Formats: sequence, C-alpha cells, structure tokens
Amino acid sequence: MNKIICGVDVSKDWLDAHVWPGGAAERFANDAAGIAALWLFCRSHGAALTVMEASGGYERLGFMLLWAHGMPCGVVVRRFAEAMGYLEKTDRIDAAVIAHYGAVKNTVPTPPPSAAQQRLAALVGRLCQIVGDATINKQRRSAARDAEVCASIEAMLAFLKREQRRLEGEIASMIDDDPLWARLERAFRSLKGVAGRTVARLMAELPEIGLISNKAIAKLAGLAPFANDSGKRTGNRHVRGGRAGPRGILFIVAAIVAKFDPHLKAFAQRLQQAGKPKMLIRIALARKLLVILNAKARDARNEVAIAT
Repeated sequence: MNKIICGVDVSKDWLDAHVWPGGAAERFANDAAGIAALWLFCRSHGAALTVMEASGGYERLGFMLLWAHGMPCGVVVRRFAEAMGYLEKTDRIDAAVIAHYGAVKNTVPTPPPSAAQQRLAALVGRLCQIVGDATINKQRRSAARDAEVCASIEAMLAFLKREQRRLEGEIASMIDDDPLWARLERAFRSLKGVAGRTVARLMAELPEIGLISNKAIAKLAGLAPFANDSGKRTGNRHVRGGRAGPRGILFIVAAIVAKFDPHLKAFAQRLQQAGKPKMLIRIALARKLLVILNAKARDARNEVAIAT
C-alpha cells in the first residue's frame, strides 16, 4: 500500500499543502497556529509523512513544530516539475509536485536537530554576519573622509569586535561542554591550519561529518564532480549544488593546510605539474581536506561511542 504524503510549498507567509494521493489541498499561515492547523489537516487525511521544500530558512519553524506534534517531516530539493509535465507554476501546483516527488523518491523523514545543534547553528550564523558587517565597515572606513563619519564607523567596529569575541566565547564554551564536539575539535585541529572558527562552521553547517561516506559528504558540500558522458564522448565534470558555507570555508582552509601538510602539498603540486586549472585544483584540495576531516570525525565518533 502506498504511503500517504503531504507535500508543502513554503513561502515567508504561507504553507500550501497537497495530499498525495487524493489531491486534498489547503493553505495555512506560516506561524505556530497555522502549523498546528496543518498538522490536523495531515492527520485527518492519514498522511504518514510531510515533505517540504528547502526555502531559505522559511521552512524551519514548520519543520520543527510538525516534529513536535509527532508528524514525521522531510526536507527535499525539488527539481523535476517539468519532467513530470508541470509547466505552470503556482504555490498549489508546487505543493502537489513536492508531494509527488516525495512519493516517487520514497523520501524518509529528516530527523530534527537537537536544541544544542540549533543553538550552535544560530550562534555560528550570527558570528558570520558580525564578521561580514565588520568587513563592510572597514571598507567604509577606508573611503570615509568626514571626521564625524569616521568616528561613527570606529564606534561600530568596536561594538562588532566585542560581539565577535562574545559569540566566539559562547561557541567555544558549547563545544568544550559537549564530549563529542570537544573530541571532534581536537581531531580537526590536529591538522595545522584548521582554526577554531573552521571547526565551529563545520559542526554547525555540516553536522553529518563522520556519519556518512566520503562520497556522500563531498556531494553534501558541493565538492563532488558529476559525470557528463554520452556514448564515446567524455565531457568535463563539474561540481554543483551543495552547501555553500562549508564549501567556501574549505576552499580557504585547504590552501592553508596544504602549506603545512606534506601529503596535501604533494597532491597540489602533482595537479599543478599536470597543468590542471587553478579552480580545479582548489576544488580537489577542498575535497581532499574534507575526506581527511570526515575520516577523523568518524574515528572520533567511534572513540566517544566506545567510551560511553
């Protein structure tokens, strides 16, 4: 018997739901009351799973509250509407497509993050915003000529510096207080060039590290080249998709680690001698570093599991 799935198209203000099979559809507000009504709608139609599309964070409240109500929920990326003949685009059609996708792909629930994981992700995200704001204000300071404007910018930079230090302290305390995170940090920082901020970003934005295969983690970070072959033609392989945050930090850190790690350094030199493009070398180095970190994380998780 086919599992009944409720697909949900997410926007800032609305949640458009569609039950597959059956076709029942309804719109709910994207707030606590609307999500409670969505849960009742799913339950009344016998839905065993709710599937929603990742939508820039607007899906988070619904995802967490549906799980809190006892409704398993999965988050997917929808890319097959046209292939299935859905040429029009409305929120209601999108919800139907997401439900259909969940049924065809046999989507499984996405476990909700723990409260500690949510807080770590929130603090790391805010730290990234603070660092970005500081960079912007430094650029403004270099272009400012008015004394009052310069003083205002300096005051803002001082405030941002205090906030950065406070957030870094909160994040460091969270990591130190958690046995698994503390062990992961020691494992990651055993590589010279991997700093505390890198560790926090990976733990917050790539919590699957050490839990999945090297190939899977590379795809998750958008560092896995996809085949582009047909018949006798062998096309160029390109990376796409994945999580931009971890990928960006891995690009930077891999270049630093390669200055100290002989294996990464030799790997980069072989690619350079082979005449590979600079971007390809950056991607290859980042993937190599991620694979090393994934192996270290796997070992660290096993050690903590044995100890407990």
